[in-house]
Amino acid sequence: MASLLDSVRRLIDKTLRSVASSSKPSSKPSSKRASKARSTPTGTRTTGAQTRTRPVSKGVRVEYTPDLDGDPDPGEVVWTWVPYEDDPSQGKDRPVVIIGRTGDDLAGVPLTSKDHDRDDQIPVGTGSWDRDGRPSFAKVDQLLSIDPDAVRREGAILARNHFDDVVAGVARFHDITPA
Repeated sequence: MASLLDSVRRLIDKTLRSVASSSKPSSKPSSKRASKARSTPTGTRTTGAQTRTRPVSKGVRVEYTPDLDGDPDPGEVVWTWVPYEDDPSQGKDRPVVIIGRTGDDLAGVPLTSKDHDRDDQIPVGTGSWDRDGRPSFAKVDQLLSIDPDAVRREGAILARNHFDDVVAGVARFHDITPA
């Protein structure tokens, strides 16, 4: 049943992207974001000159306010361009847990499906953000500031207990202000 739901979600997501790319942008924020969406396939190396995703330099206001309304919100897993640690001028699209805000931007940490059994990775379970249903891990040492318009799509709402675990992990490495 879960795989059927995932298949339906992917079909709906694909259809919505197709409609968004073929229609004129409207004044709605989600349409604005759709018109700026990158068509780079997941896993492809790209340069980050076109997006604003970078390490956070100041404190983050943590909040849990997920709402799958087309706009990225804290408490959601979204897809956006993430710079590589070894070469920040390059990166790839990947899932990111949004944990709060920093100024007008969102703050989040990237997810990985590779478990390195380290204290800078927090398990968050599985979700529709990974089409193969693999367990994911939040890379809490990599706190990013993300332009909301650079978010490619919403993936899912992260369960509150996993969100709280991620925030606690991030607090060990970064200056954040709890909700």
